[in-house]
Parts: sequence; C-alpha cells; structure tokens
Amino acid sequence: MTFSIRLLAASLCLISSLVFAQERQLRVGAATSNITPPLGLPVVGGFAPYPSETVHDDLLARCIVLDDGKTQVALVVADIIGIPHELAEAVRARVEETTGIPRGNVLVAATHTHSSSRGTGEYVPFLEWRIADAVQIARSRLRPAEVAFGSVEVPDHVFNRRWIMKDGTAPPSPFGTVDKVKMNPPRGSENLVEPAGPIDPTVSFVAFREPDGRLISLLAAYSLHYVGGVTRAELSADYFGVFSRTLEDLQPDPPTPADAPFVAMMANGTSGDINNNDYGASGPRERHGAYEKMGKVGRDIATRVHEAMKQLEWKGDADLEARHLDLEVPTRRIDDELVAWAETTLAEPEKDSAKTSLPRVFAQRVLTYAEAPETTLAPLHHLRIGDIGIGTFPGETFAETGLAFKEKSPIPHAFMISFVNASLGYLPPERHFALGGYETWPTICRVAPGSIETMLDTVLSLTQPSSK
Repeated sequence: MTFSIRLLAASLCLISSLVFAQERQLRVGAATSNITPPLGLPVVGGFAPYPSETVHDDLLARCIVLDDGKTQVALVVADIIGIPHELAEAVRARVEETTGIPRGNVLVAATHTHSSSRGTGEYVPFLEWRIADAVQIARSRLRPAEVAFGSVEVPDHVFNRRWIMKDGTAPPSPFGTVDKVKMNPPRGSENLVEPAGPIDPTVSFVAFREPDGRLISLLAAYSLHYVGGVTRAELSADYFGVFSRTLEDLQPDPPTPADAPFVAMMANGTSGDINNNDYGASGPRERHGAYEKMGKVGRDIATRVHEAMKQLEWKGDADLEARHLDLEVPTRRIDDELVAWAETTLAEPEKDSAKTSLPRVFAQRVLTYAEAPETTLAPLHHLRIGDIGIGTFPGETFAETGLAFKEKSPIPHAFMISFVNASLGYLPPERHFALGGYETWPTICRVAPGSIETMLDTVLSLTQPSSK
C-alpha cells in the first residue's frame, strides 16, 4: 500500500510538471488586416496635404499575439504616419472587449510612412475596427512556437540628416532666426561641419516559428525614417511594405492553402533624425524612378535579415512580461513674443497664394499650440519576451536615444520602436534645443526640453524585475 501511494504521488507530480510545462509553452499567432483608406482622404507627410487618387500598394496592419500560458500580448505595426493617442485607446479598448487581452498589453505602432493618411476624422472608425480585427485573427491562430532574436548591420541606407553648419550659414527658419543645425542641408556643401548626432545601423529582429520549423512571424526594427520617392497622390507603405513582402517571398516553403501565412513586419526604430540621403557626399546625387529607391532599400534589408536567420538559436519556453506607464510630461510653451510674431505674420497679405508659405504655416500652428495644455501624456511600454526586451516611445525618437536604451537596458537583447500608442511629434534629446533645426522648432517638437531624458529613464525602469 505504501509503495502504491508513493507511486501515485510520483505520477501526480509528473503529471503536474507536464501540465505546467504545457501551460508555459510559448504560443504565437499572426495576421494582417487591410487599412487602406478611401480615396480622397489626404496624403500627409508634407506641409500641404493633398487628396489621394490611387493606391500603389495596400496599407496593412500586421499583428503578432503572444501567449506564454500566463500572459497574452498583442503588438500591431500599422502602415500609417502616426497613431493618435485617442485612436490607440479606442483600439486597445476594443481588443480587450473582443479578445480579453488587457489594454495595457496591446501595443499599436505606426510605421510612419509618409504616403498614408492621418488617423483622424472619418478614417478613425474604420482603423479602429480593422486594427482590432487583426489582433482577433492573430489570437485565433495561436499555436506552439519557438522564438529567436537576431540582428544584422545595414549601415548603407541610414544617414543623420541634421548637420551642424558653419556659423551664420544656415538659412533662416520660418521664425526669422538662424540655427546652428540644418535639416537636409545642401549636399556636399562647403558649409557643412559634421552630423549633429549618430546613426543606428542595426536591424534588430524577433522571429517566431512552429516547433517543426515553419515560420509564423518576424518583427524587425530599423532606424530609417522612410524612403519616399512615390508618385504624387498615391498611397504606399514605403520600404516597410517592401521589406515585409520580400521577406515573405524569400521563404522556401510557402504555406499550403490550409496553413496560416507567415507574417513579416518592419517597425520604425529610432529614426527622428535619420533618413536615406548622404548629405556629406560630394558629386551629383543618384537619380531614381518612382518607387525604385524604396524597393532597393526594402529588398536589401529583407535579404540580409533572411541570411541572418540561418544563424538563429531557437527557444520554446520564453516567458512574457508587458509593462507600461502613462507618464505626464510638460509641453513646449509658446511665449508671448512668439504669439506676437504669429499674429503679425498672419496679418500680412500673402505674396503668392500658389506656394506654401512656411512662416504662415508655422504662425497658424503657433496660435493653435499656444492654447495647448501645460502637460501631455506619454504612453511608455516595455515588452519582454524571455531575454528579448522591446522599449517604446510615442513619437519621432532620435537615434541616440535608441542607442542609449540598448546600452543601458539590463535585458540581453534590447531595442526600441517608435510611434507607439501616441504621436507626440519630434522627441529630441535636450542638447539639441541649443542647436536648433527643424526637429526642435516650436509646434514640431511639442514637449519641453528634458522630457526625453525623463521618458528614457522611465522606459528603463520598466525593464527592471517586477515586484509582483
């Protein structure tokens, strides 16, 4: 009898361990949802939006849902210029209602393609519905999975677009001041001194596959603003879409009609001061046809990631932790002198109604933002997938901030993505305000100096072990 009791106890212990192991098995699902807006909505990205007339390539919301048996997380990357906080909140509430995934575990990121529409007005209900659908579909496809982290250096396509100029040589800003830094300066100019900040050439990525080796999804992040080169009035996902389609096409074993498709996605890293133009180079710039350059960039990155995937180490037992904090940060204040300048500028007659007058554009913005609240909410997140850590910022984050996060994070494999759950505009580190330049101008940068350092410290605090 004693032996039987011991045997039964051992069996129960083994069963319990197997059940626990099964519960801890990572499961992953992925899906896409078409979020292409109706034609006629404005194409944004420049100072003068214009109605869209056709679609070059569809805009998608690409989603990964992760489940470790204890925690579920959804991460969406949408082909849109930005995710307003109100839209993100509506999406997260709908996801929680339809799937049970807590709203704090739902991250909605924008790629920041400049050939898309803004997530406001009549477009919002459609976006809310379709993005939430992507999460629901991905969750329905949850299945046992393995995870791996990878990275590859791709410095060829990233250049700091903010250049320090020789004193007094930068052209006047719309406000009539002369900055030390010029965004997108004349290529190869003798007045260029040096870039005002670093680049981050690393493509970081997280890959998920079924235990038999068939890929489920891959999330990559690259610190390149966008490429552009589109035809006017056409909608496009830019190089983010090219990367995803190329990587999907490169897979040797396409899914059968009954299989869920492999979903690749590219998030915007920390590219607030980075673009695809080498302003320090001499000689004429290489010319490209419409969509040619973004195709070249997207295909090159996808090919390099595909090759890097051959060296990955896969794990099936990664635990999940999603942490977030809505940080209240001070907004950029508009002083009385700037308000007076704006009123005077708008009172003057337009010199040429056919051209966009930047002083008038910024004068109108100044008067609008002069009425803004003194603080704003900055939603900040950290997602841990085993030994992989992903921090987020809600706007156009500079490369040096992303590099600092990777250096200071205690998680072995760390990187950042931007434009998550809000769109706070440009987020320059404090030292850049003294240099000036487009990214620091009032109304373009909407948070007070020093806010970015506080935000970074907060995200880093979310990487620390939970007290639970």
